Amino acid sequence: MFATNITENVLDSSRVQEAIAEVAAELNPDGSAQQQSKAIQKVKKKARKILQEMVATVSPGMIRLTGWVLLKLFNSFFWNIQIHKGQLEMVKAATETNLPLLFLPVHRSHIDYLLLTFILFCHNIKAPLYGGLYLGKLQKQVHQVDGRLLESSEAGTLIHKLGGFFIRRRLDETPDGRKDILYRALLHGHIVELLRQQQFLEIFLEGTRSRSGKTSCARAGLLSVIVDTLSSNTIPDILVIPVGISYDRIIEGHYNGEQLGKPKKNESLWSVARGVIRMLRKNYGYVRVDFAQPFSLKEYLESQSQKPVSAPLSLEQALLPAILPTRPNDAAAESQDTSSNESRNTVDEAFRRRLIANLGEHILFTASKSCAIMSTHIVACLLLYRHRQGIHLSTLVEDFFVMKEEVLARDFDLGFSGNSEDVVMHAIQLLGNCVTITHTSRKDEFFITPSTTVPAVFELNFYSNGVLHVFILEAIIACSLYAVLNKRGSGGSAGGTGSLISQEQLVRKAASLCYLLSNEGTISLPCQTFYQVCHETVGKFIQYGILTVAEQDDQEDVSPGLAEQQWDKKLPEPLNWRSDEEDEDSDFGEEQRDCYLKVSQSKEHQQFISFLQRLLGPLLEAYSSAAIFVHNFSGPVPESEYLQKLHRYLLTRTERDVAVYAESATYCLVKNAVKMFKDIGVFKETKQKRVSVLELSGTFLPQCNRQKLLEYILSFVVL
Repeated sequence: MFATNITENVLDSSRVQEAIAEVAAELNPDGSAQQQSKAIQKVKKKARKILQEMVATVSPGMIRLTGWVLLKLFNSFFWNIQIHKGQLEMVKAATETNLPLLFLPVHRSHIDYLLLTFILFCHNIKAPLYGGLYLGKLQKQVHQVDGRLLESSEAGTLIHKLGGFFIRRRLDETPDGRKDILYRALLHGHIVELLRQQQFLEIFLEGTRSRSGKTSCARAGLLSVIVDTLSSNTIPDILVIPVGISYDRIIEGHYNGEQLGKPKKNESLWSVARGVIRMLRKNYGYVRVDFAQPFSLKEYLESQSQKPVSAPLSLEQALLPAILPTRPNDAAAESQDTSSNESRNTVDEAFRRRLIANLGEHILFTASKSCAIMSTHIVACLLLYRHRQGIHLSTLVEDFFVMKEEVLARDFDLGFSGNSEDVVMHAIQLLGNCVTITHTSRKDEFFITPSTTVPAVFELNFYSNGVLHVFILEAIIACSLYAVLNKRGSGGSAGGTGSLISQEQLVRKAASLCYLLSNEGTISLPCQTFYQVCHETVGKFIQYGILTVAEQDDQEDVSPGLAEQQWDKKLPEPLNWRSDEEDEDSDFGEEQRDCYLKVSQSKEHQQFISFLQRLLGPLLEAYSSAAIFVHNFSGPVPESEYLQKLHRYLLTRTERDVAVYAESATYCLVKNAVKMFKDIGVFKETKQKRVSVLELSGTFLPQCNRQKLLEYILSFVVL
């Protein structure tokens, strides 16, 4: 049942033996045979020490004891842990295939891994070994526990006995920055041996807990090791199981300290014990765990390998033509020309990296889609983006019921049931100091108001983001609708009377916004283009009645202006209306022509559009504020220093009530905005003494181009 002889089997593997010999040769390039033998023994000793830190030494007794303790603890601070019986039967059926299972959950809280292990243990399913990868400083780390906590030998021993294995934050680097072939070989051998012995693994692709409440982008380091293991034909297959985990309230409560830019506090076993005692005095509501359909990793890789290999456009290639339409769009052509001169090995490696990245995106998208929507998510979302000035309880309950039905209609599940008023009161109680309740004379009713303090708004935003992925594409269409109408001179009103909108232009605009927000999480499956999902979402708007197709006579009176046509020609393929590769039988065949749309004038539809636009308000305000800050950029400057200055600027806007959305100043949005600016070529990034340094690229040295960047982002912002 448990892995055996891991260390010896890994050390005896051919890949590790070759790595040991190579490292020994580097240490002693011109030595005698005797010196070479000593060098090999020295490297072997180092390898054994690394494996002793890496390999879990699972104790069945410790697992049973921990299971009993967790049962008592979870009963104390959770009202209920919800699991779908049919999903558990599906997981049990997967265990009977005699293949290793790979559990890949979303990461919201420190107890995610304990929760999953506890559930499987209670249902007589072998608990997975768990490990993870950070991409920060080189440091020994278990994914679910802070590195400073693991400096305690007691904590490390406990984690080992419960199935945790330790890996470095950077897999391929030694402390001096050189490639560490020995460590990579040992990690690969360790994973191979675990999978060969049909052990189950649990990995968090996000790399760390989400501080924003949204599912973060995948970090594919450890996943690449698993894919390489399967590609080496050491094992026949691996079954992958994405897992969604949803909390009414996470045990951490919030991440306000980190979102305000404060450093993480040092943790110890004593601080953890005190935290558990504090938790016993509170209740954290319901938890919902959902297992997605297991799929064969081998079949996935084979199906993807049979598809034509095409290098994806970088964000710079995709977005710059939209931001700077007068700039020649030759980036894509240059990329295509240079790719033909690359060696086959380079092309294969690029395809492998893209394949693994797509796999990570696919898994996280599926896991996020599996996450149930909790009552606190909906209430926080309504209070921030529907009733920010407050609302009577009866109206809040009515809107809660409507939004609950909207969530179900979009094929997402709910993590609650019962009378809407009871559920809303339950959520308000859990949100605590983030919500103010006052008694009114109106029919002896309560008035609910979200707290306006920055920490409270940050916390409400964290829980509100739990429902963002349900409406993300519709919110993108709503903001793009505003941008297109504003450009046509209708004042940006979504209800501009008589305004006709080109469906083609709307979809293109929305696809470009998807690229802009791509660091905020996985918007669509990697097998779908942004253009495709935006076109489908516009179709849903037509089904809802929010948009209607204009009559033929009206359409004939409207055609894109010359400037719009020229801009269209500059767009890269993913943003164009039709691809040359479309099949003749496609819905976008030769007879397909653009159509024009009208926006519904009904109060209900207008309110829904406004709600969707507000959902993206904090993101767009953070990005536009970052674009304003770039105007005064003077570099080069270390990236960490620039992040601090930008964050202070956003917090100052919030403190002075300049910001429309206080939650636009979260540190997560600051990091994502700077990363986006690097991706689209605003900043050039260089390494100086292993420190990341930013400076403006040649394209954005002119102030006019920085102004165009700002104007592009502001075109989506509804004030």
